[in-house]
Parts: sequence; structure tokens; C-alpha cells
Amino acid sequence: MVALVLGLILFLGSHSVRLVAPEWRARQVARLGNKWKGLYSLISIVGFGLIVWGFGEARHDAVPLYSPPEWLRQLNAVFTLIAFILIAAPYVPRNHFKAKLGHPMYASVKTWSFGHLLAAGMLHDVVLFAPFFIWSLAGFAISRRRDKRAGVGYGEATALGSVITIVVGTAAWAVFALWLHPRWIGMPAFA
Repeated sequence: MVALVLGLILFLGSHSVRLVAPEWRARQVARLGNKWKGLYSLISIVGFGLIVWGFGEARHDAVPLYSPPEWLRQLNAVFTLIAFILIAAPYVPRNHFKAKLGHPMYASVKTWSFGHLLAAGMLHDVVLFAPFFIWSLAGFAISRRRDKRAGVGYGEATALGSVITIVVGTAAWAVFALWLHPRWIGMPAFA
């Protein structure tokens, strides 16, 4: 569990600098340029690797906390579908998700982690998903508040942009749920 926690600290910590210290981050980016990107990427990759490895190790000594009903496990598939659509939104131009939310990636992580907290009741699941849920709530709120103060708009949206976002997100979800989740995570997405 130590590797999982350390990985979460590194990964979420590196992804929180912009939220908690934006001026300091801007100074470092100006001072270091591409070295900042390299350092940020290295810390993120190491953190992610520790999360994956630590989660896998923690599953060997699983400690049950609660037993979710089967319908919550099935509902998680819907939460994850929504999360995949939202994670596609920043990359598809002129869609309603980006125009409405402004920060659909935070909303995606929030939806994904919340669904998994409902569906999985082991200690290692809570240790993984609760920090992501809290981080995404904070990140979304801080970013929206900062945008409002700065007068940032999220752009116009078209039906075509939204349809493309839904199609791309749904296709990615289907590939992950049906093929990658069982292979990478070691359990079927629709267990």
C-alpha cells in the first residue's frame, strides 16, 4: 500500500501545483522552459507507475470495507461511459460539454472515481479512488472560480462537436471496457 500512496502523492501532487501555486508554477515554467515540462512529466510518470504497481500489490492483501450491491457495480459502467465522453471533450472542438463545464477533464475524473467508489468496497479501492475524487472536486471548483474572476469563456458549441465527442468517448469506453479493462486491470468491467 506504501507504493500506491507514494504514487498518489507524486501524481496528484504534480497535477495540483497549477491549482495551489499558479504564480510559482508560472515562474518555474518561465525560468526552466522545457526542463519544467520534462520534470513534470517524469514525476507524473513515476507517480502513475507507482499507482499501477502499488494498486496491483495491494490487491493481493485485500481488506474488505463494504460490500456494494450488484446494481451499483452495473451503474458504474454508466458512470465510466460518461467519464469517457467527458475526457474526450477537451480534444474535440466546439462541443457542449467543454462549453458548459469549462473543465470536462476534472468532471471526467470526478465521475470515474465516484462510480468506482460506489462499486468497489476494498480498502485499496478507497485509497485509490477517494484521493482522485477529492482532487477532481477541488480542481474543478478552483479552476471554475479562477476562470470566473478572469472572465474566461469556454467558447461556442455545435451539435456536430457534441455528437463527435459522444461517439469518440463511447468508442473509447467500449474498447476499454470490453477489451483493455480485463487485460490491464485483471477483472472484467461488467463483473
